[in-house]
Amino acid sequence: MRAFICGLVLVAVSAWAQPILIGFQGPLTGPWAVEGDWALKSVQIAVEIVNARGGILGRPIQLVVEDDGGTPKGGTLAAQKLIAAGVKFVVGTYGSMVCMPSSELYEEEGVLHINYGCTRVDLSARGFGYYFRTSGRDDSQARFFVEYVIPLFGAKRIAVMHDNTAYALGVAEDVLRYLKPLLDAGEVQLVYYDAIMPGERDHTPALTALRDANPDIWYYTGYYPEWALLLRQGKDLGLDWKKIKAVGSNACPISETVKIAGLDAVVGAMITQEPLPAFLVEKYPLAKEFVAAYEAKFGPIHDSPWATYAADAIFTLAFAIEATKSLDPAVVARYLRSGKVVGEGITGPLSFSPEGDRLGVPYMLLICDEKGESARFDPAVHGHLVGL
Repeated sequence: MRAFICGLVLVAVSAWAQPILIGFQGPLTGPWAVEGDWALKSVQIAVEIVNARGGILGRPIQLVVEDDGGTPKGGTLAAQKLIAAGVKFVVGTYGSMVCMPSSELYEEEGVLHINYGCTRVDLSARGFGYYFRTSGRDDSQARFFVEYVIPLFGAKRIAVMHDNTAYALGVAEDVLRYLKPLLDAGEVQLVYYDAIMPGERDHTPALTALRDANPDIWYYTGYYPEWALLLRQGKDLGLDWKKIKAVGSNACPISETVKIAGLDAVVGAMITQEPLPAFLVEKYPLAKEFVAAYEAKFGPIHDSPWATYAADAIFTLAFAIEATKSLDPAVVARYLRSGKVVGEGITGPLSFSPEGDRLGVPYMLLICDEKGESARFDPAVHGHLVGL
């Protein structure tokens, strides 16, 4: 088999039938490289599971992998390369601002595109026919924070911080939308609302303003590299996560945050998050199979829902292509938009709205425990970490 050295990486498959090409686009380099690595490994495991069961329509999946570096320009270049390679189905990417330009190219070329880590609401409001996502949306996460997390702690003084990226700003704006009735009724106060600069190394001014605002709860809606620095520098400034309930968004995996910031700065900090693979193994047979296969090949399972959603994008394509007996992206897309459950994935039943949004995505509150691990928040178990 011919190898492509510059740009395309073909994952080897056994030489039985002509393979079905499926593209993978993700941030294998850049600030979100760990998420890209987890996603690629998860996709590889999903492909191995499908191929071991006989492939799709009797044909194996062959991955065509492109790194987008976690930037809009990189997303455009990755999409162009996958399109040039003749790929008609693509899984990717992580980051709404990266997804926007690449998804436009896929739509123009009739390539069925399933993203796994792009949650900005308006991505699915563009009237596209080939766009889907296996993850949830920012408005669902924002609503969970306002309607569950704030009342859980009886918080009255609310702080919201974002980083002006498409994803983070979208979550922050949705939080404000759901907060408005409470603000209007005088039930809560918004004591801080501001943005930091991604890539900045010193967040002291923002943290000082946050400290002076004296919030009960602080919601950071950006990504984990900055979240880790904020927690570290906040701890060094004397901020106490028992006094201020520190909550990050679902782009802030606890394992990576601890690696960057140190356990002492992160313990007691929380995140709003979709279910992790380790929490799904008792509920869904495919989750158990996936986690076992992943750990056998790569070691302990990651704490990223996005990587798991990337694997579920592979299973979505396998189920839908088998059901339609078609490799025409238009036919498969119409089937997916029907709202039918196409199959049970790692994260449960896989079905989509007419706009391409995943239906029925749940959320939970996770906390960094004393071991630096992600745990489902339980006031009876973890209350002492957050001053309860």
